[in-house]
Order: sequence, then structure tokens, then C-alpha cells
Amino acid sequence: MADLTSDFIGIRSPNPFWLASAPPTDKAYNVERAYQAGWGGVVWKTLGSDGPPVVNVNGPRYGAIWGADRRLLGLNNIELITDRPLQVNLDEIKMVKRKWRDRALVISLMVPCDEESWKDILHRIADTEADGVELNFGCPHGMAERGMGSAVGQVPEYIEMVTRWVKKHSRMPCIVKLTPNVTNILGPAGAAKKGGADAVSLINTINSITSVNLDSFSPEPMIDGKGTHGGYCGPAVKPIAMNMVAEIARNRDTAGLPISGIGGVTTWRDAAEFMALGAGNVQVCTAAMTYGFKVVQEMISGLSQYLDEKGMALSDLIGRATPNVTDWQYLNLNYVTKARIDAEACIKCGRCYAACEDTSHQAIAMKPGRVFEVMDDECVACNLCVDVCPVENCITMVELPKGAVDPRTGKTVGDYANWTTHPNNPSVAAAE
Repeated sequence: MADLTSDFIGIRSPNPFWLASAPPTDKAYNVERAYQAGWGGVVWKTLGSDGPPVVNVNGPRYGAIWGADRRLLGLNNIELITDRPLQVNLDEIKMVKRKWRDRALVISLMVPCDEESWKDILHRIADTEADGVELNFGCPHGMAERGMGSAVGQVPEYIEMVTRWVKKHSRMPCIVKLTPNVTNILGPAGAAKKGGADAVSLINTINSITSVNLDSFSPEPMIDGKGTHGGYCGPAVKPIAMNMVAEIARNRDTAGLPISGIGGVTTWRDAAEFMALGAGNVQVCTAAMTYGFKVVQEMISGLSQYLDEKGMALSDLIGRATPNVTDWQYLNLNYVTKARIDAEACIKCGRCYAACEDTSHQAIAMKPGRVFEVMDDECVACNLCVDVCPVENCITMVELPKGAVDPRTGKTVGDYANWTTHPNNPSVAAAE
């Protein structure tokens, strides 16, 4: 099997799969069970100061979005940081780390936005033997109302300031956990880098209301007839998370900043995609809460097999796809495809026809016997038919060779010699 040993900002673990800071990492019992199942590391559930106590609700804490088969697609939570005494957590962290020295153990922290509070908490955790700290600048609910969490993460100046405090008062590697509840992730990521962060992790949860009870007319989860916004996570947020990871990895001001990818990682393939876009490792929460800790075993075996088949080392995978992420204006207009329907694989459901006829380009004809055929002179290669077809590989996109005439436009494929004459290139448009 491929060697999955991970070295993320000097923190070594037997594999790149860590549990994210969340209920699964709230105490020693859970963390030890996670290590026994095979997780390479954990980020301990966020610790706070010894100030005003954190009190969680004693009713439902989670709301959900399901697929048609009741598969959990998204989870909304209104749980706060740990409500267990700080010293209890610190004692357990020290005990667990001494027993599991080969596993990564990072402590998530969130305290008021003043230097003394950060200095104090860093002093308190100094002898736990933990491998690093993660600054929780992401929680969008509960703690944000207290001037912490995303209230800090949405202000780049605060991110840089607090990160500098942490680097000043601690020798531990510092990961800054970023909120997705911003218009542009590059500002916060750049601020973390300026503040001296060793890495960033993202995404934290997305501000959300997942459902409304239409009998009581309250958002869910509902506490005594009332509800509130919470943090959204799970498979549904993966596309948002991957885009933000890629933006940081490919931007010249943040390129080279190590990234821990978070957001909907459920399978080894999800993890591989995050790492191909630039993440050095991944953190998981919802998948563990849905399927239990042993889900990591599939991730380990699947990623190992994939790397073996590709003849790649884990380090070869990280950032492999980053150079292929570009801006829309630089996409190649010479690349022309058309949809093709495999008549033998087709189950004649008509989804492709209905979707194209009603909402797209009327490029699929339905012939006698419910035989569906693509009309090249109308097909713009939008891929909608592929996406709605319930049969995998029944519909594929086939590239037209250079020199062929596109029946839809009448243009020869290859009219645009290279990207410098590309009509979408803003520099060319400005010159014209």
C-alpha cells in the first residue's frame, strides 16, 4: 500500500485524515476511539477561557438536509464551543497525547479578542504536549454574538492582529481556521499569512437555516418554539470549500501557504480532490458523525489504492490540479464538444430530452420508439443532459477534431490560434 505518512507544517501523522474540531473531538473517550479506528490526527473541540461559562442548549442542536434516499447531504448545528471545564480538557489532552505520540493532536482555541486573553490560554495549554493550535475564526453562531468566531474571521485586520499575538506568545505551529461567510476568502487568508500563520484551514461552517417547521412556524432545530441560524456543513458544502481552497492555492499573494481542507469530505475521492487543489491534508466531521469513526478505513484504503494505481506519492498529489484552475476568460474557445447518446445503454426515461427541450437548447430529438438523438447543429455542449441522465456514461461529450466545422456556428474548430488572441481575454479587448 502507498505510504500515506503526512507531514503538515511539521506535524507528523500516519495519514492525512484528521478529525475536525467538533463534537467528535470533545473528550478523551471519543478521541481515543478515533485513533483506534485509524484517524491520523484530531483537532480537539474548541477550548475557551475560564471566563463566563459556555452553556449549550438542552434541546435539538442539529438540523438536516436529506437527499431523496434519506442520505444526509447537509447538517446544520447550533452547538457552541466546549462547555466542559478548561482544566478537564487540558488534563485529557495531555493524557491522550502521551498515549498516542504517533498521532497528531491540535487544540482549537477561541477567546475574547484581546492580547491578554490569548496570552493566558496559550500559557495554559503550553505543557499539554499538543502538536499545534488552530485559531477558530469561523463559528457563525452563538460565539459570534460575543465578538468571537466569525466576528473576528470576517475582519482581516483582526485575523492578522490575533495571529501575531499567538505567534508572539507560543512556539506551537499555528493554523488559522477561516470562515466562508465572506465575499472573498483571499483577504482573510492573506491576513493570516501576514500575521505569521503556519497554515490555514477551511472552510468552517456556512451561516444557515435549513428548514422551517410549518406547524409551529419556527426555524429548526427548534428550542421551545424558537430557532436560530446555525453552521452548515456536510457533502453539500464541498463545492464551496474546494473553490476557496483553490483560490488560496493559486493566488500569488497566498500561494505556498499550507492548507488543511475542510468541507464535506466523505470518501477518499473527496480527500484526493481537496489535496489535488492544494490542501496538504483534510479534516472530517460530518462523515464521522454520520457513519462512525471507522469510515476512515475506507478513506485510507481507497487513497492508498489510487496512489498505487497512479504510481504517485502522496506529495505528488498535493497541488496537482492547481495549475489547471484558471479564470473563465482564459478558457479555450478552440475546444468544441458535442453530446453523444449510447442507444444501447439508454433506458428511454426521457430526462435528457425534457431538460434540453424545456430549459436548454432544444438539441435532442425524440424519434419513434423513444429513441433520443443529439442534433449537432443545436448542441452547445452545455453538459446538462449528462448531468440529469440516471445512467452513468450513457451520455458523453465528444471533442470535435481541429479543422472540423461546428454545425452550430459554421466555424472551423481552431479559428482562434492561441489564447493571446482569445476574444475573452480582457487585455486583448482593452487593446482593441
